[in-house]
This record gives sequence, C-alpha cells and structure tokens, in this order.
Amino acid sequence: MNGEEFRLVAGDYTASVVQRGGALRQLTYQGRDLVVPFDAAAPIPDYRGIIAAPWPNRIADGSYRHDGTVLHLPLNEPARRTALHGLVFNQLWTLQAGSSDSLSLSCELGDSPGYPFRLALQLDYQLDSGGLHTTVTARNLGKHTAPYGVCPHPYLLAGPAPLDEWVLELPAESFLEVTTDRLLPIAMLPVAGREFDFRTPRTIGATEIDHAFTDIKYDDDGTARVVVREPSGTGVGMSWDRNSPWLQVHTADKPAPMPNRLGLALEPMTCPPDAFNSGRDLVRLEAGSVHEARWSIFAA
Repeated sequence: MNGEEFRLVAGDYTASVVQRGGALRQLTYQGRDLVVPFDAAAPIPDYRGIIAAPWPNRIADGSYRHDGTVLHLPLNEPARRTALHGLVFNQLWTLQAGSSDSLSLSCELGDSPGYPFRLALQLDYQLDSGGLHTTVTARNLGKHTAPYGVCPHPYLLAGPAPLDEWVLELPAESFLEVTTDRLLPIAMLPVAGREFDFRTPRTIGATEIDHAFTDIKYDDDGTARVVVREPSGTGVGMSWDRNSPWLQVHTADKPAPMPNRLGLALEPMTCPPDAFNSGRDLVRLEAGSVHEARWSIFAA
C-alpha cells in the first residue's frame, strides 16, 4: 500500500517513514507519540506526514498563469474546487541511502500538462538527541524557471489530554483570512485582539484554526519555534528556518462521526495558499538552481 517502511532510532527517539509521499508515519519520544500515527498498511488519512510539493496548501480552481500561459492542475479537492498539496504526496519515493538514524529518499517530477517542469526532489531525515530533522532539496532539471513551494504535513501530539486543553505558543504577528467555504485567501490581518493571537502561550480551547500565519519571530540564528503543551506538562515543538516564512496551523476539526481534533497540524510553508496565482513569496526556481527547506520536530 505505502511501499517500504523505514525505522530510525536515536537515543529516546524513534521514527518511522514510508515511501508513499515520503511520509512520516510515526515519531515517538520515550515511547510517547509526538505525531498522530497512521496504519502503514492502509491509505494515508488526511495527508498525515506527507511532503507537499511543488506547492503547499491550495491552488484555486487548479489553474494559474505562467509566462502568459494558463495551466490546469488536477482538482484533488473537488468539494472546494482546488488543487491540494502538490503532486508528490501519492508517489512512492525512492530509497537513496539509509542507516540506523538517517534516511534519504528521492522523487522526480516530470513534464506534465499542468506542471510542465522537471524537478528532482531529495528528502533527508536525520534523527538525533534533539529530535527529527528534515530537509527537502529541489533541483530544477529543466530549461525553464519553475514555480515552487514546499511544506510538511505532520499532526503534532502534545499528550493524551484533549486538544482543547493544550497550551499553544505561536510567535506570529499576522494571519491570512480565508473564505469559509473554500479556504482561499481574502486578506492579511493582525493577530492582535483576535482569537488567533497565541504570541503569549494560552489554551487553545474551542478555537478552530485552519489558517496560514506569517510575520513570524525568528531567533538570532534564524530559527522559528512553536511549542504546544498539555496540562500534565508534556509537549511537542517544531522549528524551521527563514526559507519558510509561513506556517499553516490546523486544529483538525472534523464533523461527526469522524474523529475530531486528533492533533494539531503545523506546516512550515515556503509560500502561502494560492501562491501560484498571487506570487507572494513564491520560489521561482531557475534552470539548474537548487532550493532547500528545513524543519525539526522535538519533545518539549
């Protein structure tokens, strides 16, 4: 179903990755799940753990204009009439190298009608005492500049308490308002004075989030961090570099009888939703050039 499964071990951490989508299937610390896992022998639910490339999030109507030509992508989110999470989440990535604590997978995007560009993607996982570190490297193998974006799609677990009781610290000054029906961009708004202001750690409560945040605070070393904790004190965190100036946050809200609010999706993104149309922070990968994005997940 999901190809070969690869297990990594380092100190108190273990990780499991499958070929399908290069997806992180499970990550534990001292036996505690840090992400919502999935069954390796079943279809991956809700894009858990996959790599979204060559764009993160949604493209409205699956269409965009590039160099004067309108291109059309498959609408894999038909209810919202969008192209969602790129083109490689369902591909079986190829093993390049592996050890007890590291893994390298690759995937190539060929020339297709909706995305007429050739990209080579490399996915590197490294597990150590500081958590799981991921790097995605994209190289343009073609002759033309390619629009590009990338993000991961893990659902983080602070602990066994319900998500409503978790405390979130999110150092972002602004968020992207979206339409309620299609989750497509409307306008940038400040978080100050609104329900999405988590700059000071506070309980998530009943707040429903499925929005992109930006104007993120980075440390002097160029690293941003988000931490979520549950009442017992256990927690999980995520960090990333300046190549991802956006963070999609989703409280995984589902209508009954589906499992609701199982984890908190945190997705450091190189560009916002529908960037192929807006052009905002869109990577324009020139022929022969390379782009890297990095992030880490760790126990807190």
